[in-house]
Amino acid sequence: MQPHLTMVQTASKLREGSLDAVELVSIAIGKSREARGVFISLDDSALDAAGQSAQRRRFGAPLSPLDGIPFAVKDMIDVAGMRTTAGSTTRIDSPPATRDAAVIAAMRAMGMIPVGKTNLSEFAYSGLGLNPHFGTPTADFHANAPRVPGGSSSGSAIAVQRGIVTAAIGTDTAGSIRVPAAFNGLVGFRASTGRYDMHGVLPLAVTLDSLGPLARTVEDCVLLDGAMRGRMDRPASPTPLAQLRFIVDSPVFADAALEAAVAANLRQAAARLRQCGASVEVRPVRTLMRTRESIEAHGWLGAIEAWRLLRPVVEGERGGQVDRRIRNRLVAAKALDRQAQARIRALRAELMLSMLHELDGALLITPTVKHVAPLLAALEDDDDWFATSNLATLALTMPGSLLDMPGVAMPSGVDEQGLPTSLLICAPRGHDDRLLRACLAVESALQAR
Repeated sequence: MQPHLTMVQTASKLREGSLDAVELVSIAIGKSREARGVFISLDDSALDAAGQSAQRRRFGAPLSPLDGIPFAVKDMIDVAGMRTTAGSTTRIDSPPATRDAAVIAAMRAMGMIPVGKTNLSEFAYSGLGLNPHFGTPTADFHANAPRVPGGSSSGSAIAVQRGIVTAAIGTDTAGSIRVPAAFNGLVGFRASTGRYDMHGVLPLAVTLDSLGPLARTVEDCVLLDGAMRGRMDRPASPTPLAQLRFIVDSPVFADAALEAAVAANLRQAAARLRQCGASVEVRPVRTLMRTRESIEAHGWLGAIEAWRLLRPVVEGERGGQVDRRIRNRLVAAKALDRQAQARIRALRAELMLSMLHELDGALLITPTVKHVAPLLAALEDDDDWFATSNLATLALTMPGSLLDMPGVAMPSGVDEQGLPTSLLICAPRGHDDRLLRACLAVESALQAR
């Protein structure tokens, strides 16, 4: 199998004229029709948009270097003329969106072309990515024993992993970009909540909901981040590793649930960063421990907000259509009271400030997930295992979401079966640009390894 192009490589071929937008979009649409469960719907206007892009290129007037590049959109985000289903048949007859979400409009203004809406965990409420209504998308590197794609942005990740598109957009409330990136050997960027205009994005838990790109490289994610904000500045330059400090949270290595390959690959990555001149400490991050304790003691803020939003659906006449596993998780949040929410919010503000001070300019490194992608069949057949595995899968991403820490998940290696492992680099809230510049340098160092 030939390696798939990155978005940067695709942009270069478009500029040179060795590819054109019509070819790219035609291939993407053809592949999407063959890939079971990846897309919920396709954009009928994509080929027309590709023709317009190709004409702009012929006249030497592209809208941006990304003009003509197709991308996939998680079906929580409005695309004009298309339904936003949230992966649920309860919304299958909702009217099409009359306008693009703000981030989609910004990307179209760069000439980028949405080719379709991707599948997801129903209502974006699971870290595993199963969907009984539209099928569960799976990666093509373990077809004989399919693994879960990770959720909730499952279709967005698999669309990139399978080479249908070079880039996709997802949402992330508790790990929904970072987890599918980890399970599929991709890079995923969960931004601070204020970084993108959320107009036209279907909410799940408004305090924690964020957006971000999924792609093959950090470099691609940086370009996509700019496009989502309507910016095409000079490409960000990597921060020299000698100027960077990292803290690896040491207690994770004592966790019995941490798989050996995940631990070994994280240690090797840390060693490589040291070799390249970075400062790498391995020690406990107390604020991270306190955040985990808060979630365990008081409950998950995202569950409280999701139940409030989706209760009318779950308890309404169409409630029986909701995936039972998702419905059970939502109903479980009903027991969390208003006092719990107030306690969580107060402690959250304190913990966010504490993390800023404790890191003191350093970046936090953990595994993205403690394990590689679990087998799909086992989770389809056992609801109790599904619930247990879902919590385990989100255990390392939920604290960052609660603290609104931007995070980049990137490949750290593979296990003995060839399944991807991933590390997660996080910064305090609002330090997105600093994080991305650092991750450009980390990617370069790890690729050289």
